[in-house]
Amino acid sequence: MTDQPNDPKYLPVDLSAVRTYSQAKRQTKVDPASVAGLPAAGATTRELLDSLPDFLAARHLRQLADAIATAHRAGRPVGFAFGAHVVKVGCSPIVCDLIERGVISAVATNGAGAIHDLELAMFGATSEDVAANLADGSFGMVAETPAAFAEILAAAKRNGRGLGRNVGEFLLAKAAPHAKQSIFAAAARAGIPAAVSTAIGTDTIHMHPNVDPAEVGRASGVDFRILCRFACDLDGGVWINAGSAVIMPEVFLKVITVARNLGHALDGLTTANLDMIRHYRPGVNVTGRPVAAGRGLTITGHHEILLPLLRMAVLERLAR
Repeated sequence: MTDQPNDPKYLPVDLSAVRTYSQAKRQTKVDPASVAGLPAAGATTRELLDSLPDFLAARHLRQLADAIATAHRAGRPVGFAFGAHVVKVGCSPIVCDLIERGVISAVATNGAGAIHDLELAMFGATSEDVAANLADGSFGMVAETPAAFAEILAAAKRNGRGLGRNVGEFLLAKAAPHAKQSIFAAAARAGIPAAVSTAIGTDTIHMHPNVDPAEVGRASGVDFRILCRFACDLDGGVWINAGSAVIMPEVFLKVITVARNLGHALDGLTTANLDMIRHYRPGVNVTGRPVAAGRGLTITGHHEILLPLLRMAVLERLAR
């Protein structure tokens, strides 16, 4: 191919004609008031939180804490949906504390979240080495966990209540040694909704003959309808999805649909997704589609860092 030096597309552009303007007229995003502060060693929690730079996740953390505190003061609901990892990285006491303070007014999780919550409360241990136990077929084959859930499901069949409520009441009735660290026990003590949304075949208890999948589905179905009722009152409230990438975002989309179908606009809803990485479904089903007229916040990071920070940020705002 031969050069064509006289063809304009092969010639460098003449930059002498570009227009400029004063930076005083430029819109910018960074100024001295928004950068990080430098609290001294031994600073208070408020000083630490106030020192965070006012950008991205730190800004969303402040906005979420403000929304939760505002909802709590106004008597509006705050729902907390979580994946099992929240329990597995030791954050249950944070959720329990916010339940006991009356800040969180409903909790929801998937089947794994309920299993790990129950095991931690009953046995003081949970989360096995999957890779090691999968090799010999022993993964998920402990006897006590499915036996407990068989008893819970039998109670749910008798009393007609959902799976989540019965998990909490079971732990309280058994005086589980570590019930103070159980989100479901805390919910049962506080009398707030606690829902478990199961997907048959995804949980270890489904591999055991004494756990009837029909009863799992029935009890979980009751919980879904309880969540629908909770969603009907979410206008002006907050919904947090922490660490569930698929199941709870899908459930949330459906309960919001039911609420709006029944005539509840929910225009004042604030939602938030907290997780280690960004996923598609929380982005569209929690912080996107449901809050076209509200606000969706995304805070990416580890639960064991974010949830303690969020709790303290909320408590600081409630104390002011």
